[in-house]
Amino acid sequence: MYIQIVIWNLEKSDATVESLREYLRDYAVDAFSTLRGMRMKTWFADAERGYWGAVYLWDGVNMQNPLSVSRAIELIGYPPTSTSVFAVEAIAEGVSAIESFAGVGRAFEEVSAAADPAGESA
Repeated sequence: MYIQIVIWNLEKSDATVESLREYLRDYAVDAFSTLRGMRMKTWFADAERGYWGAVYLWDGVNMQNPLSVSRAIELIGYPPTSTSVFAVEAIAEGVSAIESFAGVGRAFEEVSAAADPAGESA
């Protein structure tokens, strides 16, 4: 297995963390869910410092080029500032209350809050 880390410094881009969250909700999460060989992708951001990126976990077999489905370069306006691939030495899975990663993350929390501005559950 392999870990791939991709990072953009957004200081020269018109894209913002907030605008890229829309990209996650409207396209990227579903599109990346179809990549063969990708076990998981986690997007991360630091809006204050202007960083956007992702960590991929690849099974090492049939690794597709993630840029084949990505629109990030188009939205940000330039390739990643940094890209690295590392061999996985070990993985530990902890005990979590979260059963599935579907719908987890700030990009989806904002949609939930907007749908229910009072913060009440249905």
